Amino acid sequence: MHIYRCLLENGQIGYGTGFDDRTVSCLEGDLFSGVKETGKRAHVQKILSPIKPSAIICIGLNYVEHFKETGMKFPELPVIFMKNPASVIGPEEKIILPVSCRNPLQVDYEVELAVIIGKPAKNVSKENALQYVAGYTIANDVSARIWQMNAGGHQWVRGKSFDTFCPLGPAMVTSDELTNPNSLDIECTLNGEVMQKGHTSDMIFSIERLIEYASEDTTLLPGTVILTGTPSGVGFIRNPPVFLKSGDHLELTIEKLGTLTNTVL
Repeated sequence: MHIYRCLLENGQIGYGTGFDDRTVSCLEGDLFSGVKETGKRAHVQKILSPIKPSAIICIGLNYVEHFKETGMKFPELPVIFMKNPASVIGPEEKIILPVSCRNPLQVDYEVELAVIIGKPAKNVSKENALQYVAGYTIANDVSARIWQMNAGGHQWVRGKSFDTFCPLGPAMVTSDELTNPNSLDIECTLNGEVMQKGHTSDMIFSIERLIEYASEDTTLLPGTVILTGTPSGVGFIRNPPVFLKSGDHLELTIEKLGTLTNTVL
């Protein structure tokens, strides 16, 4: 099921499915205990991010081709960092270029498959890992490279956590509908030009392995979102580099999940 989190015409926030650009079929329940259709449809003012995460855990350098383009040493274990949950925005919302990132302006795009944890997960084996997944969505791990590389004390969190730096959406696709997250086409276009094009089978560490590793002696709460890495083609690697600017239009597409669209302010 594709589950949308919506601002409805009555001003309430609710969940729906079967979005037709104007209305949704209303759902009752919640993302983690389960939802069911009410038989009613409602007009939608706005599609929101599919979830307000309890935490955002990110994986760096997790695609073979992206790793090759960086020229860095191949990882023996997943590279983990975090983003501030307050950085989340939804489809069609504006990515704001922070004042602190304007000299020089080095804000980059990263299309990623996002995994939404549905129940407390601790010391999960990779064989059982997908049982803890509520669903999947599309993420843009927007990154201020000057802060990530130089100005953040060699920690990535600051450069990844500015407001609006984590677009999510448009829907959460439930895990019963998407049974193999390791076999999906993934793409990012900037102003209509394909910048990233890959496949989740190119991941160095599978979704199951990432959940196993992230949950080792660590409880992943329901609502934890795991960003699983980005394929090759990011802006700072290009010659000349390509960084986001005001007016840019981004479309991030993952097979079976849809397209996440945002513009840059």
